[in-house]
Amino acid sequence: MRRTDAPPAPKPGGPAVPDPTPISQALAQHQGLARLGLLMQESQRRMALVAPALPGAMTRFVKPGPIDEDGWTLLAANAAVAAKLRQLQPRLEARLQEQGLQPSRVRIKVQG
Repeated sequence: MRRTDAPPAPKPGGPAVPDPTPISQALAQHQGLARLGLLMQESQRRMALVAPALPGAMTRFVKPGPIDEDGWTLLAANAAVAAKLRQLQPRLEARLQEQGLQPSRVRIKVQG
């Protein structure tokens, strides 16, 4: 018996495997996923607006999180980064308000 690492060849006449759907197309085709895609884009947009207000290389340790009707969450890599973000929170919220973004409330959570 010969052993190979290659996957077995498909059987002739078997079901064809469809090409994978690009994520952007899948998001657009499903209402719930389309909303999720829009929320992700809005979270990224907000991150781009507040990033200049973060000191030094701190942006490496902060990620945009979920957004909902109550506010937006920033995810801190650790407790020290979260503490600094809490100090900056009024400035970050002011930047969002200046752009007319509502809700402008920023929540800070340590990424777990």
